[in-house]
Amino acid sequence: MKFRIALSVLVVALVGAGAWYAVTLRNRPPEVPFARVTRGTIESTIPTNGKVEPIEWAEAHTDRPGPVSNILVRRGERVALGAPLIELDTTEITADLAAAQSRIAQARAELEVLDRGGRAVELSTIASDLEHARQELATGRREHDTLVRLEAKQAATRHDVAQAKDRVDRAELQIRALESRRGALVSPPDRSSAEARLRDAEAASALAQERIRKSVVRAPVPGTVYQFDLKPGAYLNAGDLVATIGQLERVRVRVFVDEPDLGRLAARLPVTITWDALPGRQWKGSVDRTPSQIVALGTRQVGEVLCVIENPKNDLLPGTNVNADIRTDAAEGVLTIAKEVIRREMGESGVFVLTGQTVAWKKIKLGIGSTTHTQVEGLNEGDAVAMPTGQALKDGMVVAPVFP
Repeated sequence: MKFRIALSVLVVALVGAGAWYAVTLRNRPPEVPFARVTRGTIESTIPTNGKVEPIEWAEAHTDRPGPVSNILVRRGERVALGAPLIELDTTEITADLAAAQSRIAQARAELEVLDRGGRAVELSTIASDLEHARQELATGRREHDTLVRLEAKQAATRHDVAQAKDRVDRAELQIRALESRRGALVSPPDRSSAEARLRDAEAASALAQERIRKSVVRAPVPGTVYQFDLKPGAYLNAGDLVATIGQLERVRVRVFVDEPDLGRLAARLPVTITWDALPGRQWKGSVDRTPSQIVALGTRQVGEVLCVIENPKNDLLPGTNVNADIRTDAAEGVLTIAKEVIRREMGESGVFVLTGQTVAWKKIKLGIGSTTHTQVEGLNEGDAVAMPTGQALKDGMVVAPVFP
């Protein structure tokens, strides 16, 4: 009996406690997060993006066609004015130069013979035969050298090489015999013909030397090679682009600003550049040129802004897509609040300020703003203002403040 009475009393107590807790919970004020009004420096910026360009640059092009035989520079490398960038193959030109120099020697030798005298007809015949023999010799040597290399790669036979060597030997023997005949002639010289051959050979030699000189492509300006993609063996035509070189200590960033923000722009405003590929790095500069017209960019109406950025380490390369923040205004030692706490009531900006355990609506005046905070007037430093919450707030409402 006593047990049943005790159990009944316990049940009644629990039910009473639950009812009391429910009533208390229902009457408990809602929890509302608050943030403090702080004093500090606030900067108003225009965030945008852009692309890096060189301010001073030049392109290196080829002056003659040919395959690339040697790469002498790498992308990102600094070069001096006239520094060699690549070399084109000169095998054929070197052979032409050797042939021209051989003809020069031949012509000069003929002039010496003519100075001693000789029959013009015989001399002309011998000269023609010598020219033909030297051409045969040059051709034979080239073929012999080619077959020697092919034999090393098992692409030609020893018999082929031997035949080519015989052709060279016969040509050399024929040249020696013709030169011996020419030296034995004693007749009046035909200097005009010999001098013409000498001039022709000298012109061919000069042309070959010029082509060899043009086989080395050099830097047109000092600076950093920021565009270079060639590989050995690549074939280039005359005028093809080899490399782009620029002065990268200072670069230009071209950005587009939306029309509503253009009125905040002015020359020499500070600019901060960041690059996603190098997080934590910043580059500083200023606005160099403001827009002169509005243009369409997709669905946007924008103005083109040119910024000059200091790049002392040359690591901000042209063609890079970067982020830009143009600082249009700044205020130091002002009261600031997070933009998210600002509310609109009856067409006015204001906040709910904590007074004891209640909130009070307070109208405010806004100043310059950054992406997250804004300057404010009408509040005091340290005031607690309500942050966004799912609870609808009213002037004089009792709340349970929470400070995250």
